This record gives sequence, structure tokens and C-alpha cells, in this order.
Amino acid sequence: MKHTLLTVAIAGVLATGASVTTPSASSGQAGAVQAQVAPDPIRELVGHLELERYKATLQGLAQFGDRQQGTKRNRDAVDWIEAQLKSYGCANTERITYMYPSPEASDPAAVARQGGAGRAGAGGAAEAGGGQRAGGGGQRVAGAAPATPPSPPVPGSPEWVRRSREGGSTQYGFRGRTGVNNNLESQANEKLRELNAEPTSPGERQQVFCTKVGVTRPQEMYIIGAHMDGLGKGEAVNDDGSGTALVMEIARIMHMPGVTSDVSIRFILWNNEESGLNGAWAYVNQRVELQGIESPRGSGRYPEPKWLGMIQHDMMMWDHGMPRADGTLNPDQRPEADVNIEFQSASRFVDQSMKLAFAFKAAADAYTTHYPAAVGPHMTNTDSRPFQDRVAAISLRENERGMQTGAGWNPHWHQPTDLFATFSDRDFLLGLNAAQVTLSGVARLAGVKAVK
Repeated sequence: MKHTLLTVAIAGVLATGASVTTPSASSGQAGAVQAQVAPDPIRELVGHLELERYKATLQGLAQFGDRQQGTKRNRDAVDWIEAQLKSYGCANTERITYMYPSPEASDPAAVARQGGAGRAGAGGAAEAGGGQRAGGGGQRVAGAAPATPPSPPVPGSPEWVRRSREGGSTQYGFRGRTGVNNNLESQANEKLRELNAEPTSPGERQQVFCTKVGVTRPQEMYIIGAHMDGLGKGEAVNDDGSGTALVMEIARIMHMPGVTSDVSIRFILWNNEESGLNGAWAYVNQRVELQGIESPRGSGRYPEPKWLGMIQHDMMMWDHGMPRADGTLNPDQRPEADVNIEFQSASRFVDQSMKLAFAFKAAADAYTTHYPAAVGPHMTNTDSRPFQDRVAAISLRENERGMQTGAGWNPHWHQPTDLFATFSDRDFLLGLNAAQVTLSGVARLAGVKAVK
């Protein structure tokens, strides 16, 4: 009986991950088990995520207004992000350069359908005086009338099936109006009106990234991303300063002294998401064929390690529930607020993406401090879209994009009210908990270690 109890006790301790010290024969305590709980390096890293630091990074981004692509305020924000990453110790910070609009910065399938000329990508964007579809909603170029959301296709119809297969939002279950504000005068803050006055113009674009090089498998890589451009003539704090600040904070922690990872981790802040995921398409089109190639040969350096997974972050903070019957929304966070982890069930890598999503859900169950995480199957309209048929890809956000955000759950989406002052500490804390999910999830998968 004593032997059986000892076996069960050891098995229970092993199940918790604790270390076991068995007594020596000379100790005279043959039936005793001394269990010592080993320190958890992932929990220690997650503990370095601080609400005030997250908010400070968001305020830093807010100083550049809505950061609309093709403007000086956008270019200034790219410069600021790069400087911040370097200050964290990201010594190998780089930029991707591309032209917009161009086929290079577009969905190749869309370019082929359109004959290869002058179109701007996954969102079906058309420049030069036409309508510009946003990555997540209808946008028209500055000065045009506000876009009217199209009627959603009927579930099961050919258009519904086509959009689902392509990763586009079906946006079923509308309860509120959505759209993009382009009216500068709707911004009450005079300083923001002045800052956001410059309209977008075509030309060269840049986006910045840095890489934590793996110590044992540098030729493989996880990509952690968010888009730094925004819309609406506000400060684009939730969409997508919240995701950008999250990625930057994780980059900061991963570059602290003594932190290593087995595989490489890239932190990238996409540009041109709102115009049709064009920055992400430019990255994929430029670099998909370079994966895992050592350059120069024999150097041990891999400019584009093989992609193991792509984790996107887009709008992390507003979870106040659906519109009421009269169209108003709850000013307070709903009790059921959670972090949504989405994969795309219609993608070629659906099985791998689903496994990645549930791996992050398991990390959330173990390491988040205030909010649970839920997994959904309809990732759409964000920068993980160009990756989903090439590698496991997931997106973290505060609401289900196609059903909830597209149905008007967020009154500040692409609006002049997307301001730092709009959000409460509970909203900011939801964003911080999403950072806890990604930091712990990637740390588990990439073999991250913290050596004091």
C-alpha cells in the first residue's frame, strides 16, 4: 500500500511539472516524497508585461494621429516604431520597401483576375480617384462621401461561399451601421484635425520589423504582427495601435538580457493594412521564396527563416457587447469580455492553423490574469490573410471580426472617437491580456528561456 501511494504521489507531481526528489536509502524515510516546484520562466516573462508600459506605448503611437498610409504622419510613426525597437535591443531592425498601389503589394490571385494592372490587392482597392476598400471595412479616399456598408450575402449563397473560401468577411447578422469616417470636421479636437489633414497619396511605402534569432534553429521562425496604419481622423488607438503596442511590448521583453529562444521570432508592424492588406502582401510576395535559405552560404544567417506560424493582432481592447435594440451600446466592458483567437476554416492550412489556435488557447488558460480566451473558425480581413494558405496562421482580437465587429459592436471602428481618452483601464487590460496570450504561446512553441 505504501509503495502504491508513493507511485501515485510521484505521478501527481509529475503531472504538475514539479521536480521530484526521492529520499536516499540511508535517510530512514523510505516513504517520504519531497516535491519542489521549479520556477516557471514563461510566467516570469509574462510578469514583465505591465499595464502602464502598454498604455505608454499606445500614447506614443497616438501622437501621430490616425497614421493613414501615404502620409507624413504615417512615415513619422514608422520612424518612431523603428527607434523604439532599437531601444529595446532589437539591433537587427530592418525595413521592407514597396510601391503602392502595385501588383507587388497585392493578392496575386486578385491581380490575375483583374488582368495585372493598377489594382491594389486583397480588399479590391482602387486608387486614382476611385473607391478604396479598407482591409476590414468600406473606405473611400479622403474627400469622398462616407462609404455605405454593402448588404451581407445570404448564408449558403454562391457569393457567401466565395467570400468564405477567399477569407473575406461574410459579415452576417448586422445589428449596427459600420463604415469609415473621412470627414475631417467630425474630429472635435483642433490639433488632431490639423495632424490628420494630409490626404493619402500613392508612392513608396515602408514597414519595419526586427528578429529575435534562434540559438538552435535560426532557420525557422514564428512571425508576430500587427498593422500600424489606421483610419478615421482620430488616433487609431484600438485599430490598430492596440495590436502594434502589443507586438512592441513582446519584442521588448524578448530582447531583455538573458532571454533566448530555440527558433527565431520576427516582430513586424505592417503598413497599408487598411488599403487592402498591401504591406502584408508585399512581404509575402517578396519573401515567400526566400524561406530557409542561408545567405551568404556557410554564414549561419537566414534572412528569411522558414515560416512556422503567423500570429496577427488587430483591435485588442473594445468588448462592450452588441448594440441594444435602440442602437446604443454599453459604455462599460461586458462581463463576458474575452480574447478571441481565430483561424480560417476555409484555408489550405486549416488543420495546422486550428492546432496553433488551440495551442494559444492552452497558453491563455495557463497564463492570462483577468480574461479567458475563445477560439473561432472565421479569421478574416487582416494581415494574416496573405499567410493562411502558406503556413499556420491565426489572429487575436477583441471580437469576432466577421460577425461581431462587422455587425457594429464597436462604435469607434474607423471613427474620430478611436482615441486614447475613449478607453478605460479595463479596455487597456483586455489588450494586455492578449499580449499575455501571445507571449506565453510563442514562448512555449519557440523554446523561449530566461537565464538570470
